[in-house]
Amino acid sequence: MNYQLLAKFRELFEGRQYRHRSSNQGDLVAMHLYEDLHTIGRSARYQQRVESGLAVLNTLNTRHGIKARRGDGSFGEIVPGVDATHDAGFVVGRGPIATIEIGIEVKILAKAMIKQIDRVVSDLGKQVAHFKSRGGRPITVGIAGINWADHYTSIEGEVKWPTDGKKYKHPIQEAAEAERHLRERAVPEYDEFIVLHFLAANEAPFSFAWKDEKATSMDYGASLARISARYEKP
Repeated sequence: MNYQLLAKFRELFEGRQYRHRSSNQGDLVAMHLYEDLHTIGRSARYQQRVESGLAVLNTLNTRHGIKARRGDGSFGEIVPGVDATHDAGFVVGRGPIATIEIGIEVKILAKAMIKQIDRVVSDLGKQVAHFKSRGGRPITVGIAGINWADHYTSIEGEVKWPTDGKKYKHPIQEAAEAERHLRERAVPEYDEFIVLHFLAANEAPFSFAWKDEKATSMDYGASLARISARYEKP
């Protein structure tokens, strides 16, 4: 199965410099989960609501008329009287939503993971609270990418910051501990939590690999099946 979300995640790194401070990268990844849910076709309810335009992806990431923290990919019932719009190549429509049925938060840990882990865990927890803040029973999905490369270079403008294994730890030195923090402190807050293990050095020629490609695909597919089963029973 060629999952769109996994392909989009790969595109963030492969053949290009990873943009650490780009605020829309989580959106770009999250939106493809909804396409993958449709592709596997495990929930007749999801298929019907997507294809009828009754439930859509909210690209503004707020419920209409409700002040809420931005989420990376909110999906819910479209505001009455509004027609869904469709981007080329996507089945799931876009539009303002009145409810949140599925909410996704994406975090990517490429380097300096332990330094930022408290903030990441806090952000993940706060997002769940906001998804649930105005009633309903939204399905909450967390996605965390964890880098296992043996070295890494972050780039800000013309300045490069390579890891050295001492003051600046290599990703592989921190990956296991970062995952432990996530599983102990963030994963229990979510209905479904997807951990993506990858290797990227962020250096020319900007190669990318999954730590275990087969396992990644199978684990992600299993998560899609579980999300579908939850959606089928509102």
